[in-house]
Amino acid sequence: MTLQTEIKIQSLEQTIRYGEGLLFWGSCFADEVGGICKGLGFNAIVNPFGVLYNPSSIAMSLKRLSTGKPFTQEDVVEVGEGYYCTFSHNTAFWRPSRKELLDTVNQALEKAHEHYKKTKWIVISLGTSWVFRSKTKGDVVANCHKLPANQFERQFFSIEQSVQCLSEMVEQHPEKQFVFTVSPLRHLKDGLHGNQLSKAALLMAVDEVCKTFVNAHYFPAYEILLDELRDYRFYKEDMVHPTEQAVHHVWERFADFAINAKAKPIMKKALELKQMLCHKALFPESEAYRRFESQKEQKTMELQRLCPTLRMDYLSEP
Repeated sequence: MTLQTEIKIQSLEQTIRYGEGLLFWGSCFADEVGGICKGLGFNAIVNPFGVLYNPSSIAMSLKRLSTGKPFTQEDVVEVGEGYYCTFSHNTAFWRPSRKELLDTVNQALEKAHEHYKKTKWIVISLGTSWVFRSKTKGDVVANCHKLPANQFERQFFSIEQSVQCLSEMVEQHPEKQFVFTVSPLRHLKDGLHGNQLSKAALLMAVDEVCKTFVNAHYFPAYEILLDELRDYRFYKEDMVHPTEQAVHHVWERFADFAINAKAKPIMKKALELKQMLCHKALFPESEAYRRFESQKEQKTMELQRLCPTLRMDYLSEP
């Protein structure tokens, strides 16, 4: 008996290998799946500007990342009482002084720019077609930072507009592989009908881009959560965000779609070692703990031998 509507996915011809540079960029999906990928030792960076949602902001930030052009005082805006940020970053970058903000964002930019030069895979998760444009600067902002609504003009980014900015991004970097996905998280502030229109426009735009460019591909995270996992038990209490179980299911489907088969046994060993590295000892003076430490050292050496390009430093991160 079949109890799911399983989404049929054709695996990529080229697939991700350990040691290849990856960049996860965009909505919360990028954070979730990118975090799992990085936690298994892949050479990945996740959202160096924070979570982004609309195609325009994602394309503009990727352009900034590719050039490495530093942020300056002109980019800084006062976003709260005594706090500063830029319209290119999300609220996680709020800082209490202009200097601290610029130091933080430019350090993150420099690190991500160097990584980007060696990046082969860019996984982009689009969240919404709705954009907010600053009335004073005229630019689409990545985040309104809780500033008064009268400072912005809310607009619907059309299919044609999304196709244009995403196409320019892909066309300018033929040496890189782009994987697009549309976030299954509903934006309830737009209303359910408005959310559906927004997602539909993104899906149409991505489909057009993937038909046009051989280095652009689509992963159906949207369909997996809404159809394959069509049950509220896969959602948290807010009925919008997926549970940890749902996230891991989507990750497993992504791994089947995009990760090289030879990496799968290494991923399993990396997960085992990661769990050991994150283990908190209750009795560090015990004989059992000394045996545990010996096993951990052996597994570390074995994994380094099997896959020298695996980022061991990422395994110890929570």
